[in-house]
Amino acid sequence: MSLSFDELTRRNFFGRVERGLGGIALLSLLREAGLGTTAGHSARAAVATPLRPEIDPAQPFAARKPHFDAQAKNVLVIFCSGACSHVDTFDYKPELIARHGQPMPGAADLVTFQGAQGNLTKSPWQFRPRGESGKMVSDLVPQLGELADEMCFLHAMTSKTNTHGPGENFMSTCFTLDGFPSAGAWITWALGSENANLPAYVAIPDPRGTPQSSVNNWGPGFLPAAFQGTDFNASNPIRNLQRPTGVSAETDTATRSFLQRLNERHLDRFPGDTELAARISSYELAARMQLSVPRVSDLSSESASTLKMYGADDAENSLKAGFARNCILARRLLEQGVRFVQLFNGAYQTGGEGVSNWDGHKVLEQQYAKHGPVLDQPVAALLRDLKQRGLLKDTLVLWCTEFGRMPTFQKGASGRDHNPSGFTCWLSGAGIKAPYSYGATDEFGYKAAENATTVYDMYATVLHLLGLDHERLTFYHNGLDRRLTDVHGHVIREILASKP
Repeated sequence: MSLSFDELTRRNFFGRVERGLGGIALLSLLREAGLGTTAGHSARAAVATPLRPEIDPAQPFAARKPHFDAQAKNVLVIFCSGACSHVDTFDYKPELIARHGQPMPGAADLVTFQGAQGNLTKSPWQFRPRGESGKMVSDLVPQLGELADEMCFLHAMTSKTNTHGPGENFMSTCFTLDGFPSAGAWITWALGSENANLPAYVAIPDPRGTPQSSVNNWGPGFLPAAFQGTDFNASNPIRNLQRPTGVSAETDTATRSFLQRLNERHLDRFPGDTELAARISSYELAARMQLSVPRVSDLSSESASTLKMYGADDAENSLKAGFARNCILARRLLEQGVRFVQLFNGAYQTGGEGVSNWDGHKVLEQQYAKHGPVLDQPVAALLRDLKQRGLLKDTLVLWCTEFGRMPTFQKGASGRDHNPSGFTCWLSGAGIKAPYSYGATDEFGYKAAENATTVYDMYATVLHLLGLDHERLTFYHNGLDRRLTDVHGHVIREILASKP
């Protein structure tokens, strides 16, 4: 029954408020019990129930069970920093070739990140059919093209930003702002690691330096600090890990053994102090890493044929050789059970274009001609090596970049501007349908036009393959149940391989 304004007395008002609060309280109790007024509400309440890992502070990286049966155990992310052009690598557009040099229809006054756009410009590299599938891949990455049958392409990826730093943040954390946990931090928090002597999460920066957003790409955000990625590469070992000059191995071992006894006694005096237990665990892992990290990063045991396959022995291309050594390091870490490995191709450098990354604004052809071979042979070798060693059946590989590039050249330049409206990522390995292509950009490669996907969708799928429900893996922070995929995302079930 409704009341007019004249009938709304003080007594009627408080009576209605009381009944309303009672209804709210009842609804809250029903939701806590996993119930609702409709089947839809019940299902939604059940999905929203958090599933959080139980972590022993004394063993924060111990392997933990997933929410359900997993198809993948480990993750390798290959991140091309600088926004690798999809229309010059994996997204073949015959219409872009046919209309080369013409204005893009409906975009005569288009202004993007760095300014006004010129005409449509075909790729300087020819596309050819690859593998049994006949997937069209550019001559810029011919060896990766040979492996097209191993890949599942997401051709209608989109981003929320056209700026490199926020774009890297978004691709690594699902948020454009700094301070949110990286995907690797979420996954190692949830699952721990299969190796007690190495970090659960390793980030491998390009030999030339870090990506533009630097540690945000592998940071823990508001998750416990222990789950930050440990960054080192084949040429730069972990800082402050080496034994001091003048201290023998025997003395170092004896000192660590004595310190361990002191720590155990101290912990016995404060039972239940989880922060103390976590600190001691971190120190002990650092001590174990003094032995394990030099072994895993020492590539001297690799055969000459392996070094040649990756291009790590290329004396004429030091950039490729350095990145190839990082690719070998990535494989060695995955062999040892490291849960999440993040391998960067390209580094941020101020003061010009150079060949440091894929940010091809001014002289795309010259820049990519130098940078393409740095990526192509080493990553192709890495995929082949993972497969022949039997690691690819348990490892999910994700190749990504922060956004794509325009099908036009910028006015007054010979390069492509930033394009978050449509670009390509690909996956390979555990649980992935291949060869397969999902989604499509428009006829020029400008915008997602069919089955558009988001970074949220991509990581919802990654978590699903690891046996984790992206809607229920949450961490309570500042009054909110936070999750990797924020409040978005769905599993891209079309790209999942059928279970045997």
